[in-house]
Amino acid sequence: MAAPWLLLLLCVAGGVPRVRCQSAPDSTGIELQHLVRYANSTRMQAGKGSSIMSMLSDVISIDCGLSEQSSYVDDATELAYTSDAGLIDAGSNYNVSAEYIDQSHWRSHRQVLSLRSFPGPPGRRGCYTLPSFVAGTSKYLVRATFMYGDYDGLNKPPIFDLYLGVNFWKTVNISRPDAVHVAEVIAVVPDDSVQVCLVNTRSGTPFISSLELRPLKDTLYPQANATQGLVLLGRHNFGAADLIRYPNDTYDRAWTPYTNPEDQWTTILTSSRVAMEVEDRKPLYDVPWVVMQTAVRPSNTTRNVMWFPWDAEPNHVYPMPGLLPVFYLAELETVDSKQERRLFLISLKRRLFLISLKRPNSSASWPIGDFDYLVTTVVSRTTGRPAPFISPKENLVILGAANATTLRPIMEINSTILPPFINAAELFTPISTAGVGTDAQDVSAITAIKAKYQLIKNWVGDPCAPKNLVWDGLNCSYPISRPQRITSVNMSFGGLSGDISSHFANLKAIQYLDLSHNNLTGSIPDGLSQLPSLVLLDLTGNKLSGTIPFGLLIRIQDGNLTLRYDHSPNLCSNSSSCQPMQANRNSKTTGYIAVVVVASVVVVVLVVLLLFFVIRRKQEPANVHNEESDVQSRNRRFTYTELKVVTSNFRRVLGEGGFGLVYDGFLEDGTQVAVKLRSQSSNQGVKEFLTEVMHDRVCK
Repeated sequence: MAAPWLLLLLCVAGGVPRVRCQSAPDSTGIELQHLVRYANSTRMQAGKGSSIMSMLSDVISIDCGLSEQSSYVDDATELAYTSDAGLIDAGSNYNVSAEYIDQSHWRSHRQVLSLRSFPGPPGRRGCYTLPSFVAGTSKYLVRATFMYGDYDGLNKPPIFDLYLGVNFWKTVNISRPDAVHVAEVIAVVPDDSVQVCLVNTRSGTPFISSLELRPLKDTLYPQANATQGLVLLGRHNFGAADLIRYPNDTYDRAWTPYTNPEDQWTTILTSSRVAMEVEDRKPLYDVPWVVMQTAVRPSNTTRNVMWFPWDAEPNHVYPMPGLLPVFYLAELETVDSKQERRLFLISLKRRLFLISLKRPNSSASWPIGDFDYLVTTVVSRTTGRPAPFISPKENLVILGAANATTLRPIMEINSTILPPFINAAELFTPISTAGVGTDAQDVSAITAIKAKYQLIKNWVGDPCAPKNLVWDGLNCSYPISRPQRITSVNMSFGGLSGDISSHFANLKAIQYLDLSHNNLTGSIPDGLSQLPSLVLLDLTGNKLSGTIPFGLLIRIQDGNLTLRYDHSPNLCSNSSSCQPMQANRNSKTTGYIAVVVVASVVVVVLVVLLLFFVIRRKQEPANVHNEESDVQSRNRRFTYTELKVVTSNFRRVLGEGGFGLVYDGFLEDGTQVAVKLRSQSSNQGVKEFLTEVMHDRVCK
């Protein structure tokens, strides 16, 4: 019996279906893959064996409208769904309208009966942070489901944007209240978590019904890489009657039955297992054998052609989305020696998706390979530009058998050419995932700051990206191909209370920090003096106390930092200057008391005079104390290192005396001083030097 062959012409053509594709063939990167044969038959069986359950032990299945601490097992997949508590801190839960809950169809799909809504102004985000730490993989399938169900009674289905991390995913356009909209993307997640964000675009309140995360093998779907994701347009199971998901599909992909258009197709069925084949390499695709048990071919065998449309959803980011298809083919019929199927692959030309391959050292086209009975073969596009989307009426996937008379002299065959067929197809459109988020240390720091002060403004998602959704009060730098850095934080008039968070010191690229006009207390963290780029620190209008860190004072003296701290009387430049300030405040308080006393006994002159002398007597110790403190501060001893700081490394010389040079300097509180440095060549002794220093009250 001759080898079974398929002559298959794959086109994505504009207008009326045509199979006259006579362009000169050339290489286009469409690749034919013979994939893995299922060695372990129990792995993909329609049951709940331990091997299948272990492969999905790290899945995340969230019913976004479920009440906190609630969970259930889905009847269709027997996977557990939980509430979104702990994954998000915004939004409100709702149930869909009763008219949709009562429909028996929705009772078997509990995820769409409730939802989480995210009210707010345009640009407001609602973000889920999902852990993605499955060992051995960084590639995931992320699926979000939406059913409006008139939950708000407005009967106005919204339109909003969906983001995967900082990268635009798609625009969600809900067509009617009972429509179920599914968004699915296959992408590489390099970090230990991934964010899914809904963004208000002025066309209604965003909402979500369910969110699912499924780990994939890193080898699967090679078109999905670090810079490109694959958004699903359709996953078709031709000739099937029921939806196929987990456990029949290990990765819980949803294979949707594709209906027969006006009886133009004939269904082919088999009860046998359909295997896959691999040739010394890891599989790039994986399809359940139960999906491959059905196929379709044209009912009209005289035309030997069949087609189906592919649809996409143009949006403001991708106005002309492209097509990256994956076709799954398996011969389910036995053929005799006078029948053959052949696969022709021809090149991409404008709106035609054709594949080409030439025989070595020959200008004639040749078949890619033979197709074994009950063995799956995959045809996919791994390189080249995707086919552009025009409209559903113009974009068609066309499968046709070439003219046998034309083929025979080229292929040297005499057999009858059988009509085309197809078992399954996955249609994707590529999106960019090259966007880089904010530096991880900056994210950790600003998130901790948000938690400390319990901020409820739009601080959700990535702090700096995308650029049009940066957090309120933040400015960032945007280096090419590197993480963004937070350069400015403005939290003035923010109602902050408590001390200044030490996490501000972890924003290493910050230049401007404005915490003015809050109710902050305590001291200034010393870590702020270690921020190399900080040029402005505004602490005006708080209730801070203690000593300003010495490192900040040095930077102020060098002109590298501006510090504002008006209306903070308890804040001082050093520990010694804090004490006189406290003494002066006590004196002022005593004066106020004296005024009250004098006013109360004003009619008695003698008592007034007595009180006056008593008050004068009480104030004398304080003045003595102040004078002693002043003398003590003037006789303060300094180390050589401190003198280098005071004089800016002995930079400015005021003059020269018998003992040596005299330098200009400034203490921490801004007091100007003269620093006399005794020269080793001086003829006068140390005793005379100290006598002169005490007399001149200069620093030594």
